[in-house]
Amino acid sequence: MLMMVSVQMNAQDNQQKIIKLPQWVNDIKLSGYGMLQYQANDKKGNHENSFNLRIARLALEGRIANDFYWKIQMQINGNTSTLGSSPRLVDLFGEWQKLPFLKVKVGQFKRPFTFENPMHPITQGFMSYSQNVTKLAGFSDRTGEHASNGRDIGLQLQGDFLKNAAGRELLHYQVGVFNGEGINRKDADNRKDIIGGLWVMPVKGLRIGAFGWTGSRVIDDKSVEKNRYALSAEYADHDWTFRTEYIHSQGRGAVEEAGDKADGFYALCIAPVIKNKCHVKARYDLYRDRKEWGTAKTNYEIGADYWFNKNLMINLEYARVNDRNLENHNYNLFDVELNFKF
Repeated sequence: MLMMVSVQMNAQDNQQKIIKLPQWVNDIKLSGYGMLQYQANDKKGNHENSFNLRIARLALEGRIANDFYWKIQMQINGNTSTLGSSPRLVDLFGEWQKLPFLKVKVGQFKRPFTFENPMHPITQGFMSYSQNVTKLAGFSDRTGEHASNGRDIGLQLQGDFLKNAAGRELLHYQVGVFNGEGINRKDADNRKDIIGGLWVMPVKGLRIGAFGWTGSRVIDDKSVEKNRYALSAEYADHDWTFRTEYIHSQGRGAVEEAGDKADGFYALCIAPVIKNKCHVKARYDLYRDRKEWGTAKTNYEIGADYWFNKNLMINLEYARVNDRNLENHNYNLFDVELNFKF
């Protein structure tokens, strides 16, 4: 019996040795989220109401030797008939993070343009990203670029420095070189986009920044110039959020009639009713596709959200829309979303 027990224990030890995995494998994290939506509007002659599977995402991320972070993320939308909304790879990158003042990221990831672009779709606060970010940061870009969720393929440097007495960094920079074609595409004209941003953080929760973007885009077999800048400010502390951004774009749109310039501005406030649980919110959201008031679309939004726990929330919004591109400018829009993450 002693011999049998000894053999069994040795076999168990050998089995444990066989299935032991490297630390970087044990550190791999699986995460994801889903956004379920119901939206309705009363546009004259074109009323709409529909349930929608807005986004489903799955991601794997981890570290190798502590200094190297990596992430892979896939997205699926309700409509899978086109490249812009079919199952697709949205993130695939690695970042060397040993030095806080010089991090190097390479792969496919968020463009370093505006405060709102890199925010999580759930925690950015509203039923969608603001119009100027959507049209001028690579979501449904005015240049006709396929839907890219604000991302591109390239190389980026970023970092924080100038610590104060409390150990908080006062300055952040980020600059990158990108193909300029959006996700999952090679460069079409061998001309790269240069995008960068710089912001200061003078007090806790406050950041004030400026961004620049110069590059090109192939439209109708021609390489067309694309130059943009953004001015941004945000205060987020004690569960309060105030954020505003102005974006200006120079460079023709997908069709020549769209003109050479566009701009947009938004300002929002998210206020806690019950801290970290329930909020009320409001947003003024303006976009002008030809930088003319005759092309302005303005959303006046109010809403509320409730977090059942840290991974499940419901968001309700009402918007009064004034779209001067339509014959009947004004209509109402209602949006309800159930969002979860894990």
